[in-house]
Amino acid sequence: MTGMESAPTTFLDTPRLRLRDCVEADLGRLLALDNDPGVKRFIDGGVPAVAETFRDEALPRLLGRGFWAAEERGTGEWLGWFELRPVDGTGWRVVELGYRLHRAAWGRGYATEGARALVRKAFTELGTERVTANTMTVNVGSRRVLEKAGLAFVRTYFENWPEVIEGSEEGDVEYALTREEWRRTATIS
Repeated sequence: MTGMESAPTTFLDTPRLRLRDCVEADLGRLLALDNDPGVKRFIDGGVPAVAETFRDEALPRLLGRGFWAAEERGTGEWLGWFELRPVDGTGWRVVELGYRLHRAAWGRGYATEGARALVRKAFTELGTERVTANTMTVNVGSRRVLEKAGLAFVRTYFENWPEVIEGSEEGDVEYALTREEWRRTATIS
């Protein structure tokens, strides 16, 4: 980091995670994450990312509104990223929840912890009315995380993706949670 750059802004802390702005210095880590075929299996079948294309197309999106790098609070280890992005690109009324974590972080509860914290922040601080998320029908792990974060299955749908990947014949699923539903379940818990 040069003297001209400032430290990334923290968006949210949880007991084990720090979610902060993605910055250009994350490029190598973001590219490595997108080059892990296991991480991208349910996204594009694990097709490797091309560095120049990633830098020119994906990086600007990740540096934009609604994406945060995830670090382990105790060690500073970079784990991946979370998304809580306005669907219409302007306000926070309807947001999309997502995440992409290194395989070493899988099975340790980070995705659920981050997702739950983002849902809470959306409804308590950002004025969000609805949180939505999508994944492949066969992505059982992500579906379980969405359910643990309070989102409920809405529908199965089929889109024409440019590349057919294993499991795509079963379609994609949409999950969602409204502020009112969250309030009812938050008072029960």
